[in-house]
Amino acid sequence: MNSLFERRSIRKFKNKPVENTLIKQVLKAGMCAPSACNSKPWHFIVIDDRQILDQIPKFHNYAQMVKESPVAILVCAQPSNEKIKGFWPQDCAAATQNILVEAVEKGLGTVWVGVHPNEQFEKDFRELLDIPKDIVPFALIPMGYPDEHKGINDRYLEERVHQNKWQ
Repeated sequence: MNSLFERRSIRKFKNKPVENTLIKQVLKAGMCAPSACNSKPWHFIVIDDRQILDQIPKFHNYAQMVKESPVAILVCAQPSNEKIKGFWPQDCAAATQNILVEAVEKGLGTVWVGVHPNEQFEKDFRELLDIPKDIVPFALIPMGYPDEHKGINDRYLEERVHQNKWQ
């Protein structure tokens, strides 16, 4: 199996910091993602300040695992950088997925916590992290050394595959 099938949503983390070299490697993977016309509309905020991390679950009810994660990456978009209007969410989703998969390669656990299109979550992240108004917080990725193990991820469903036409 490869890391695509090993990638699982990890919500329990060991109390161990993640080395900056590993963070840089997962960010490189994120920036290696495809984007429409190579516009690369993404920005990334690495959050490792415990006081800041602890504020996130107070406004984002699906981010409780951040209380245990030693680091989180907020994937953001700068829509003004896109070359084809409306494609930045796909671009940022591809970058997010690349980060999740590369983290597995590095022995790290992650979980994708949605932010966009929830306007309140976006607003709260802007306020917490001093994000400019033209930047859109897209997804939060809590990350750390996993303190739980989940099996291989096999979600293949034959009934979702259609050949040539919807049948």
